[in-house]
Amino acid sequence: VQLQASGGGLVQAGGSLRLSCAASGRTFSDYAVGWFRQALGKEREVIAGISRGGGVTYTAESMKGRFAISRDNAKNTVYLQMNSLKPEDTAVYYCAAGSSTLTLYRGQADYWGQGTQVTVSS
Repeated sequence: VQLQASGGGLVQAGGSLRLSCAASGRTFSDYAVGWFRQALGKEREVIAGISRGGGVTYTAESMKGRFAISRDNAKNTVYLQMNSLKPEDTAVYYCAAGSSTLTLYRGQADYWGQGTQVTVSS
């Protein structure tokens, strides 16, 4: 499956962005999908994940209440709604597809998208 992340950009602190991860190639609903980010000079960080049907989700503790993941299998797309953005949220954001939310939580994915840059100014 091919993944295309989009929706990143420059936003002021306190603002919002919605990232999209569009999939093509294989049956999208066969995969759990997760969002990750990597800031310059830092390790990759798990953000959120969603199960194949969308019934199970998780969000990293530090982002709960600000970030929310959802999916629309009819549109082959997973979204990451990000609110109350902070300068420390600046990073390249990636989506990835895998066999389960558990494996994605562990950073194990079968497919990775190319990433979209999010920059939050203070």
